[in-house]
Amino acid sequence: MDTTTEQTQPNIEPLTQTVPPQEGPSAEGETIDIARIMHAIPHRYPFLMIDKIVNMVRNQSAVGVKSVTVNEPFFQGHFPGHPVMPGVLIIEAMAQTAAVLVVETLGPDWAGRVVYFMSVEGAKFRRPVVPGDQLRIHCSKERHRGPVWKFHAVAKVDGVAVAEATYSAMIMDRAS
Repeated sequence: MDTTTEQTQPNIEPLTQTVPPQEGPSAEGETIDIARIMHAIPHRYPFLMIDKIVNMVRNQSAVGVKSVTVNEPFFQGHFPGHPVMPGVLIIEAMAQTAAVLVVETLGPDWAGRVVYFMSVEGAKFRRPVVPGDQLRIHCSKERHRGPVWKFHAVAKVDGVAVAEATYSAMIMDRAS
């Protein structure tokens, strides 16, 4: 005597969705890993302020990502017992995001060149950035003429603006 009962499986369709192809750059943009960032710009530890770039659309915009950890060297003195990422380093992270965007836009022959700050305008700091935060720097090109580029960036943590600034920079060869 067979005591097993036949079980029927419900008709389950896979949860797939057809996405039509997009023309031009994807809505997501390109991701740049740390090795490519280090090839593009000369900054190194402890002054490399971005870990990766996401959603980069050449000649338009990029999002720099910085995972802020308690092991950052600046937290030893800023401030003991109350670690806060210095605002000037948030601005530096904005500039490095823009520098990678510039180099990636101009092409591989520009890798390793230096992008120098020329001006910072309208810098505003909305709330402290602390260990455990992931800083996402939304950087957009406003314009460029020759070697001079102008950007606006908003740094966010969990989608909330923590800092913003408009700044200009110039890309140049390294001094020998």
